[in-house]
Amino acid sequence: MTIDPVDVRDLLGQPGLSRRVRLKGTVEGLGTEVATLVPGEAVQGDVLLESVVEGILASGTLTGSLALRCARCLKEFDRPIAVEVSELFALAPDPDDEEVYALDPEGWLDPEQMVRDALGLELPFSPLHSPDCQGLCPVCGGDRNLGECPGDHPEVDPRWGDLELVLHELEDRI
Repeated sequence: MTIDPVDVRDLLGQPGLSRRVRLKGTVEGLGTEVATLVPGEAVQGDVLLESVVEGILASGTLTGSLALRCARCLKEFDRPIAVEVSELFALAPDPDDEEVYALDPEGWLDPEQMVRDALGLELPFSPLHSPDCQGLCPVCGGDRNLGECPGDHPEVDPRWGDLELVLHELEDRI
């Protein structure tokens, strides 16, 4: 299921008219390695469609849920998302104007690209399951939040790392 197009023929060419619509549907394939929309869960929103001289102005709030992976400890968690939209749909948009969406020539408004763009811009780059997440230990890989890291690893200057490998190889031969 995707977000269904909306018939706006009754609004076209009549500036000042408006109507509210309820958008609901899934948006597939939107996400990054650490943030995606919850698969199969609907994105929804109440959107006001206003007829303006240039076309149709769509404004409102879109809501949904994000499936996230903490950038420090890799714990998976969900978080709600709410995004305000205010976008113009025109019958004949300028091809160089990336801020205007095209209306179907038959009078249908397809909100899916607007929804994808609005939600895609709000995906967090580096989500954290909590602000005080301690992350994973870079030496042993233990989750510091769960006390899995003893914390007493010997500190080795990374500049001497290659020499330490040679030392271990020599010890193995003896």
